[in-house]
Amino acid sequence: MKTTMSPLALALLAAFSTFACAEDAPVHLLGTVTITGNRPTSLPTQIPTTIEGITQAEIEKTINATDAEDALKYLPSLLVRKRYIGDYNHAVLSTRASGTGNSARSMVYADGILLSNYLGNGASFAPRWGMVSPEQIDRVDVLYGPFSAAYGGNSVGAVVDYVTRMPTKFEAHAKLTLTHQPFDLYGTSDSYDGKRASIALGDRQGAWSWYVDVSRTDSEGQPLTFPAKNVSKPSSAGIPVTGAVAGLDRTNSNWLLLGAGTQYHTVQDQFKAKLAYDFSPTVRATYTFGLWRNDSEGRPETYLRDAAGRPVYFGAVNIAGSSYTLGATDFNVSNEKLQHVMHGLTVKSNTRGVFDWELAASLYDYDKDRLRAATVELPGALSGGPGRIVNQGGTGWNTLSAKGVWRPDAAHVAEFGYQREAYKLASIENTTSNWIDGAPGDRNSAFAGKTETNSLYAQDSWKFAPEWKTVLGMRYERWTAHDGATSNRLTTKPHPERSENYLSPKAALAYQASDAWVLKASLGRAVRMPTVSELYQGGINASGQLINNDPNLKPEKSWTTELTAERRLASGQLRLTAFGERTKDALYSQVNVLAGASVSTVQNVDRINTKGLEAAYTADDVWVRGLGLSSSLTWTDSKIARNDKFAASVGKWQPRIPEWRATGVANYDVNDQLSLTLAARYSGRQYSTLDNTDVNGFAYMGASKYFTTDVRARYRINRQWSAAVGIDNLNNYKYWNFHPYPQRTYVAELKFDL
Repeated sequence: MKTTMSPLALALLAAFSTFACAEDAPVHLLGTVTITGNRPTSLPTQIPTTIEGITQAEIEKTINATDAEDALKYLPSLLVRKRYIGDYNHAVLSTRASGTGNSARSMVYADGILLSNYLGNGASFAPRWGMVSPEQIDRVDVLYGPFSAAYGGNSVGAVVDYVTRMPTKFEAHAKLTLTHQPFDLYGTSDSYDGKRASIALGDRQGAWSWYVDVSRTDSEGQPLTFPAKNVSKPSSAGIPVTGAVAGLDRTNSNWLLLGAGTQYHTVQDQFKAKLAYDFSPTVRATYTFGLWRNDSEGRPETYLRDAAGRPVYFGAVNIAGSSYTLGATDFNVSNEKLQHVMHGLTVKSNTRGVFDWELAASLYDYDKDRLRAATVELPGALSGGPGRIVNQGGTGWNTLSAKGVWRPDAAHVAEFGYQREAYKLASIENTTSNWIDGAPGDRNSAFAGKTETNSLYAQDSWKFAPEWKTVLGMRYERWTAHDGATSNRLTTKPHPERSENYLSPKAALAYQASDAWVLKASLGRAVRMPTVSELYQGGINASGQLINNDPNLKPEKSWTTELTAERRLASGQLRLTAFGERTKDALYSQVNVLAGASVSTVQNVDRINTKGLEAAYTADDVWVRGLGLSSSLTWTDSKIARNDKFAASVGKWQPRIPEWRATGVANYDVNDQLSLTLAARYSGRQYSTLDNTDVNGFAYMGASKYFTTDVRARYRINRQWSAAVGIDNLNNYKYWNFHPYPQRTYVAELKFDL
């Protein structure tokens, strides 16, 4: 442990060693966020709580960024479960007290347009990162915790806002990125490559400004699933085969890995256009259009060979004297075609005078969203045959907001507004005679429903004394769920409409203890409403009764606290934060043992308690000129305090929350042209199950600890051209979060800026 933590320990030691130079440090005013540049963040700037961020220049210098979510890679206590380059359906954001199975407990925006997917909660409901390319990013800001009344209950973990570029003069950019990943796991030994190209143009002429970005990603990811069988009793049945790999599953039971599956070849196209018009020096209208297309193929590979050396995918087989039966879909084959469209319109004033206002609306539409999968065995399935089609066309969400900021005097900044968010799920699965291009046949199942939240909020930042500032806020939310229906092949069961009303108070206090020290305290309540999928995605049994879902789920209700001390140093900053969260009626999938159930469904867990400590340090010109350090260290204790439906989970760790996690980045500017970066990330052991029975994290379906290092070298050839090379997971650590993470990956970039 000491070896893996030493980079962070050194960084924190450097922070304390720099205290001697703090007498000349600039004043840090009551935790107010200072925003630079011509694009203000959509985050509230007056909340005295933890806000972290990273700029475009820092991203280009220190991160091998192939996707927008990579910008968050080294920020404190954050993790994006990115499995491969272009991961479009499982790259979920994890925060201090929310694991990678809780996608609905964070909020992700791009220029105030909601990218988070609240149609469900879990790995397959990741934010729509693809609507932002790394080259568009001007800055990323992160607000930790539900301490602003301007955000709903999904902000309980964090609010992330991508601020994208808007030019002040003509500019052009082009970038080419190549990646290469040798991969060796179980019976798979192969290499997977990727390439990404982007072109961007922008200009400002008079009152008009525009920016257009086009990119294509062609990525081969490593295998993500591994068909396996538990070791069975001796038997002579089945065709003798070889090639199975013996191993231990996540409970340390013996099993056999029979092959690799869900190896995606993904081609993604993105088009983003922004058009702005300045009605006056203080009022701007901005329209944003986004188009994202994804074509992917998921292909498996069997490890099994018969006596003639031919691959075996299906039927009764015999492995080392024991028999096993392979189903037609154990080695799954799939094609997916997606086309999503995003619109956003904002009109806002920025006078910084007595009153400013903003009107905004956005729409995210699953214009085309179709998954095709074979139900016939390989190798014949590659030529066609029976299958199923899952169509989510028409699914999506829209938002509307009206906000105001009132500054009656130098002591007060009041914010207030109205917000509406509406979500629609429309998912149907049909049979088809040809899974590759056949027409939909009979219905297998369908899920539909809508949720809507209408909110009013107000908060006042009051500097009631020269060294003191407080923020008091309140949010009112009315949530409704309606038009819900669950269908099987022959029957449709509608769900009754329901509505809930909640108040969420917020409070924060900051004290300027000295020119260098600021002390802050925050308290906030968040109510996270059930998503459409959690409510309605279940089944109907042979008797026509609803099973595996609960349309009467309660919302999660959390109280979150934070105490912070920040010290401004001569060349950096040190932050120490204690945080806590108590969540009632947390939403998790589990077996209701109390009711004698045997199938996991989404249920309310009575109470989860979380407490923790976080340290973050950043500095420039440490020890030698040109050396910059940033680091974080987080300790968390997150336990299930009460769960009447599954008593075995009480006292156990909340899934996907490690006790320790850390990041460290060291960047050295050799000269004006060359910069070198070494970065590291650490996470302790974690669990995926509520009762923590998955004790072996280093296995398929397990969740392991990890320690990875990354390197990057960037060289500016001249004013227009720059190049970079890097390696992610330099030490080739093999780690898991249900699926295997990427192994050592080489990255090369060539960039042109005009």
